[in-house]
Amino acid sequence: MSQEKVDRYKQEKVNRKKNMRKQRMMNIVRKSALTLAGLALIGWLGYSAYDTYTANQERAVASVNYDAVNTYLNGLTTAE
Repeated sequence: MSQEKVDRYKQEKVNRKKNMRKQRMMNIVRKSALTLAGLALIGWLGYSAYDTYTANQERAVASVNYDAVNTYLNGLTTAE
């Protein structure tokens, strides 16, 4: 049993650099994914707040005077 522990320790020691590198890479990937998710959440919240703000604002109403067009069309129909 003791020899198995010694062999296992030696094997871990040989692969220690590779395992540490793998752990660092996984930490970087995990942090990157969480950062992207956080940025997406912040962006979505900002967009929702802006959309709610603009929906509550009064919109300017434009009125169009069609008198000139109506007069022109009436002149066309009476000329024929």
